[in-house]
Amino acid sequence: MRLDIHAVDANGQHFDVEVQRANSGAGAERARFNSSMMDTRMASVGDKIPELKPAYVIFITENDVLGGGYPLYHIDRWIEELDFEPFNDGSHIIYVNGEYNNVVSPIGLLMHDFRCTSAKSMHYKVLADRVRYFKETEGGRENMCKLMEDLRDEISKDVAVTTAIESWRAVGISEAEILDRIMKRYGLSAIEAETYLVNSKMSA
Repeated sequence: MRLDIHAVDANGQHFDVEVQRANSGAGAERARFNSSMMDTRMASVGDKIPELKPAYVIFITENDVLGGGYPLYHIDRWIEELDFEPFNDGSHIIYVNGEYNNVVSPIGLLMHDFRCTSAKSMHYKVLADRVRYFKETEGGRENMCKLMEDLRDEISKDVAVTTAIESWRAVGISEAEILDRIMKRYGLSAIEAETYLVNSKMSA
């Protein structure tokens, strides 16, 4: 299961958040791919040197994928020959350790709340209020049903596109032709179509 969230703050910084249960879904290649896709979305067509705002790829993982026992892992670029001075290109990757359960820390409290099924047991009021709304109010339950219907439709489309890609690859159709076909058949942009192609390779 993967939950994708894309957000932009008041300063124009971009955040891509994935909640990952499977370790394989939070590998280095996916982090690099997500980071590159964020840059592509920010770049204006025709710009020689696009203006890129700081971008954060954040994985919230069920397990301690990197294995160090830390609540957070920050991954940035450095210049080795300059005593590891930060490169400051604005690209950041953060792993949040879902196994971290030290409830005296903010991350430990948040991971506790992520595992809760009842709003009463949660520490963070904002999260608890949203869970309570969706689970305990009529309007919230209606909205949740609509969200689940939309998610079902999205999953159906994902399955259809992925199946088509795999079928066309199996009969030797080129990647460029597959890209063109799924753009036309499913009304995808070039970036969306390319994302499907890369994701299908990663999950193969």
